[in-house]
Amino acid sequence: MRFDQWKSLLACIALTAAHGAAHAINSTSLELAAGEKVQMVRFGVQWDWANRWFQSNDSHIGGYWDLSLAQWRGTQYQNIPGETQHITSVGLTPVFRFQQDSKKGFYGEAGIGIHLLSDLYDNDNSHLSTRLQFGDEVGIGYVFDNKLDLGLKLQHFSNGGIKKPNDGVNFAAIRARYAF
Repeated sequence: MRFDQWKSLLACIALTAAHGAAHAINSTSLELAAGEKVQMVRFGVQWDWANRWFQSNDSHIGGYWDLSLAQWRGTQYQNIPGETQHITSVGLTPVFRFQQDSKKGFYGEAGIGIHLLSDLYDNDNSHLSTRLQFGDEVGIGYVFDNKLDLGLKLQHFSNGGIKKPNDGVNFAAIRARYAF
């Protein structure tokens, strides 16, 4: 599939999800992340799933959809110290969360989503040969009584072996999320 076809497919999925979720959006988030000679700022909106799986002892597995817009800043573009590369990413990720039934307190979560990058990543001897990337993430956090959710997560981007090279990019992120 050509890039323009992938781009159209991702746009259709994101628009469909956004349309269906427009009235159901119930939180927003801001993330700051860093990796090897790359930083990221990401804004997201989320909407919770109604499903609760494996409910027991006042806890369950639930989840949410995360629609995000991010800006990456590589600081060693084409392996040249000081040269920068800026990439915009749009992503849609289903995230599973193990949490208390009250949705407060500690939680653990994991998800795998799709992301469309504005350019091919070429930074610090790491290369991504496609603009379509999969983003795997695992995280932990705490939701306070005032619905403020503070979390830490690790995220890995790669194309899943669609095309070589596929060095992958890793980030450690701090997230603040607020439910309304």
